[in-house]
Amino acid sequence: MDKMKLIVVIILPFIFLSQSPAQTVSDADGNKYPVITIGKQIWMAENLKTTKFNDGKQIPLVKEFNDWKKLETPAYCWLLNDIKNKEEFGALYNFYAVNTRKLCPVGWHVPSKGDWSNLELFIGNQNTAGAKLKEPGSDHWQNSIIVSTDEFGFTALPAGSRMLEGDFPTEAGSFAVWWSSTEFSKIAGWNRGLFYSSSYFYGGNDNKKNGFSVRCIKD
Repeated sequence: MDKMKLIVVIILPFIFLSQSPAQTVSDADGNKYPVITIGKQIWMAENLKTTKFNDGKQIPLVKEFNDWKKLETPAYCWLLNDIKNKEEFGALYNFYAVNTRKLCPVGWHVPSKGDWSNLELFIGNQNTAGAKLKEPGSDHWQNSIIVSTDEFGFTALPAGSRMLEGDFPTEAGSFAVWWSSTEFSKIAGWNRGLFYSSSYFYGGNDNKKNGFSVRCIKD
């Protein structure tokens, strides 16, 4: 019995010390993001909030409504034009910023339509995937009527959007939309989204001038 106790005392510290530290990845601004593995994919566990491309070039910050709606070049903003929303929700980017292929850190990319579909297939199906991706509770999801589980650590938050006319929807706290890197047409790109009242993982396409969130996936 004494020998067994001695073995436990020796082995347990070894196991504790051999645990791997949490993984993170940094963007061009130095912001650090937790990293999660879902199936064969490696994702950032937070929305992107960089103000620079991965080559160090500044992404234009555009606040004025009239300026935003005229854009056919890369731009970003903060939700409601308030930098206080940066840490929780990340930035909102137009598709022109996504289409540079320089938005994510080197070795990472904005997920394609296929990448998003693979995520959906791994965690279940389109009808239930949303509940498995959303942060539980009502701290961020206003009036949520769906029991969310965040089973994979994706921790989706309702970061809202910026419309192509430059305005911010009043119901920003009730939905999330992420760009894909896949074009739908000359004026539109594919995206995925979640809504407070549903477990459905929406897919669709919107005008490239819209400002949506971005999640990066490892190459």
